[in-house]
Amino acid sequence: MPKSRVRKKNDHSTSPTTSRTPVKVKGPSSTLYVSVMLGFMLAGLIWLVVYYLASEEIAWLNQLGPWNFLIGFGLWIVGLVMTLRWR
Repeated sequence: MPKSRVRKKNDHSTSPTTSRTPVKVKGPSSTLYVSVMLGFMLAGLIWLVVYYLASEEIAWLNQLGPWNFLIGFGLWIVGLVMTLRWR
């Protein structure tokens, strides 16, 4: 039976591909960013709640019809997408 080859161990601590330069880490998001993000989500939620509860009394809101869903969910999704950049 043939003998298997012994592999040479590499020293990974001196690898030339390893970079020793420090990486700048961004700090936490400002309070303005977080406020705007939460504001969009709350505005979308409030838009939908007002549409469901008071669309009969508010004429222009009732005239929008199904566009109210696009506006409400659109505002909410903008706030949700902003959470992707939140630190």
